[in-house]
Amino acid sequence: MSKEYDITLKISRYDPDTDQSWIQDYELRVGGILRFVDLFRKINDEQDATLAWSSSCEHAQCGTCGMRINGKPLLSCELLVEMAVEMFRTNVFKVEPLTIAPVIRDLVVDLERAYARVHAAKPYLISPASPNPQGDEFRIQPRVLDRYVEATRCINCFCCATACVTQKNYLGPNAMLVNIVRLMDPRETAKKERLDILYGEQGSPRCRTAQACSFVCPKEIDIAHFIALAKEGAIG
Repeated sequence: MSKEYDITLKISRYDPDTDQSWIQDYELRVGGILRFVDLFRKINDEQDATLAWSSSCEHAQCGTCGMRINGKPLLSCELLVEMAVEMFRTNVFKVEPLTIAPVIRDLVVDLERAYARVHAAKPYLISPASPNPQGDEFRIQPRVLDRYVEATRCINCFCCATACVTQKNYLGPNAMLVNIVRLMDPRETAKKERLDILYGEQGSPRCRTAQACSFVCPKEIDIAHFIALAKEGAIG
């Protein structure tokens, strides 16, 4: 049986009807193997049905449950109570929404607005190469393939964009990464357009190389390294 903890969640609340913001405390006694999404559900069931938060898959694959806990952007479906107590060395946790888009209510942000940056980076093949007449696949060298696969593990949870020290007028680390993925894709022929996005006013020149994006990535992608390679022209 897992150890139980007495914890306090200091949750950022926002009511769009009154435009009021406040911090609300919730006291809980819970098992160490509960996830933070389980804590929010427990609050809804037992203390406050009005608390709003987001989740979907709850298997760290969709990125919907991203938020800041004691200042660190992370996926609340991955964070166990016992992990949080050990990581932050406290039983008190400040829970806030991500900062990449306006708050809709409490911990829920407008992801449609957040995705506008990703869409600006064109996360699709702009001009796909014609299929090989012999039916051969598009080949990627093993060294490049390893990097390509790592980059495609991004789930656009926006943790990196929240941690980024250059949010203003910057596409953001995850948006930069989707562009870099397509630069590495042998099917993409619109390389110049991709490079224009990469080196444009909202692109890599804005990056300060603080590496906060790599530090908080739930998928442990070294995003800062990819952006650094792109700056050096070592991708594409």
